[in-house]
Amino acid sequence: MYLGIDLGTSGLRALMTDAVGKPVASAEAQYDVQTPHPGWSEQDPGDWITALDQAMAQLQGSPGYSDICGIAVAGHMHGAVLLDGFDQVLRPCILWNDTRSAAEAAELDAAEMVRDLSGNIVFPGFTAPKLLWVQRHEPEIFANTAKVLLPAAYLNLHLTGGHVADMSDSAGTSWLDVGARDWSEQLLEAGHMRRDQMPDLVEGSAAAGTLRPELAVRWGFGTDVTVAGGAGDNAAAACGTGVMAPGQGFVSLGTSGVVLTARDGFRPDPATAVHTFCHAIPDRWYQMGVMLSATDCMNWLGRITGQSPADLTAGLGEELQPPGPMTFMPYLSGERTPHNSASLRGGFQGLSIATTAEDLARAVMEGVCYGLRDCLEALRKTGAEIDSCLVIGGGSKSAYWVKLLATILNLPLQLPKDGEFGAALGAARLARLAVTGDDPAEVLTAPESAMTVAPDPLLRDGYEAGYAAFRKRAAELT
Repeated sequence: MYLGIDLGTSGLRALMTDAVGKPVASAEAQYDVQTPHPGWSEQDPGDWITALDQAMAQLQGSPGYSDICGIAVAGHMHGAVLLDGFDQVLRPCILWNDTRSAAEAAELDAAEMVRDLSGNIVFPGFTAPKLLWVQRHEPEIFANTAKVLLPAAYLNLHLTGGHVADMSDSAGTSWLDVGARDWSEQLLEAGHMRRDQMPDLVEGSAAAGTLRPELAVRWGFGTDVTVAGGAGDNAAAACGTGVMAPGQGFVSLGTSGVVLTARDGFRPDPATAVHTFCHAIPDRWYQMGVMLSATDCMNWLGRITGQSPADLTAGLGEELQPPGPMTFMPYLSGERTPHNSASLRGGFQGLSIATTAEDLARAVMEGVCYGLRDCLEALRKTGAEIDSCLVIGGGSKSAYWVKLLATILNLPLQLPKDGEFGAALGAARLARLAVTGDDPAEVLTAPESAMTVAPDPLLRDGYEAGYAAFRKRAAELT
């Protein structure tokens, strides 16, 4: 039996699978994000430990629970957990969607060889600029920082007692030579950091350590439970959806939006604002375009109108309509791909006295899809081609939104059958690989498809014109 832990921004999910990867049981626990100032986003790492204990308590008694022999963690990327020499947390973790270090990010991004070695623009949400910000604004904490761990690596520390991180997660720090899959002395020096402050590196499918005896006793496990390197959340989702080879990809209509494809080599193109990261298995990489607000845009609209997203979109039905009269720019928290702007903000164009809440919801859905089209076009500029594409995330439950997305992307989208195929499953699969050494190609397979949603040929030209208008408006804003 294997355990995959998905450490998300708003909650932790634990998934048990059997020896052949079939899900057996799952549990969840929630926690909060703190925003003490505009643009700040922080979390207490102690809340993750509490959530893990709660999830494990829920799983106890599940069939096969005591036979768990491998564990892996998938975590939200880029977060900075600062530890002193006794592994005590010095301050709340600065999260991936925190934009306070925009100036530091721009400074690092302009430094010699940073883009060449890291393979990426230094985005404000990445880890390295966070530490420059701490150095300048919280110098005592910076001086006492002995280790910097990503969220998943912090859980690895809790599980094993060791400072270990995987390649896919570490690729989002701006300290890793992503092509060489090792910490870069030049990148560390640019960020005023040292190698001894970094965790040890392992591949996500390799063993990172053994579960601490006190946890094994408390949870009712054996004495030799392997903890794998794990993965960043999107790499883990790629493992769960079987996105391993060039041409394969997925679109995530989640809180943030992602268009991801696998690559068999290191082919960065930072100017596109595409992310180029190590995959969770050796000798593989992946690239993705990221928009910071996807379904979160609909959640925002729901909050200000006092209606649920389901209520806002109920009148649309399932039959795709032509483009609406308004354009929505989905930049509520800035944007990564393709604009790399923490200060960019969203808005509606084309409002009238006759505009209804449903009109606003329709415009939001279209604007999010246009933003994901931007991500797809940026990926294509790197030479990536996506032949088959899964659609996952909470927004994929809306038949209308999926039809709209397929038409705007001009790609057939495969909807997986109900079941497990996300980051928690990907983590459980990595745990299995670390224990058994099985062939990743036999383990990291795609889920069965429930249906394929094709672009609407009658509305394709209309939405192509809508995308052109969206791009024009984005150019005006940037």
